[in-house]
Amino acid sequence: MPIQPNGPLSYGMQLPIQSQSVIYAEPWEAAATPADLVRVARAADRAGFAYVAGCDHVAIPRRLAEGMSTVWYDPVATLSFLAGVTERVLLLSHVAVVGLRHPLITAKQYATLDHLSGGRLILGVGAGHVQEEFEAVGADFDGRGGVLDESIDALRAALGPEEYPEFAGERFAFSGLGQLPRPAQERVPVWVGGSSPAAVRRA
Repeated sequence: MPIQPNGPLSYGMQLPIQSQSVIYAEPWEAAATPADLVRVARAADRAGFAYVAGCDHVAIPRRLAEGMSTVWYDPVATLSFLAGVTERVLLLSHVAVVGLRHPLITAKQYATLDHLSGGRLILGVGAGHVQEEFEAVGADFDGRGGVLDESIDALRAALGPEEYPEFAGERFAFSGLGQLPRPAQERVPVWVGGSSPAAVRRA
């Protein structure tokens, strides 16, 4: 995926191995190891890729497993692991299904990742599409678009510079609750993923 934030065109990649949908996974990935994932990330780092990305699914229902597979590494754990073995490449959640978690939980995880990586996080967010996944964790599938819209605002507050962030919305509200460490970046980039008209509007 090309990006052009400030200057020349640059490229990033969704990492192999960490998600293995039949749409894009190659046969060798089925037997790959964490060491192989490290080699790919380090190669991207050396080659000047702008970012490496990891996907987010909590659990895949049987009806979708044949196409999606059930191999979906946790993005926070995976990107944190790779932050420790790379030097400059940015770390993108591609995408975090933020409706599966309260914004303060998401903020805690990704603020820590940004802090530990020295400010290399790009928080990619999306609405999600697997109904059973939402139902299993007690999240609102039908209202996920509205949840995502509000979560983006809540995350901007929760990932800001304040030790005690404040937010008041229709679904989420918090104040007087401190979260350290703060992100290393003053403003964590938030990207919206998706192909629907609503995703384009959010972006």
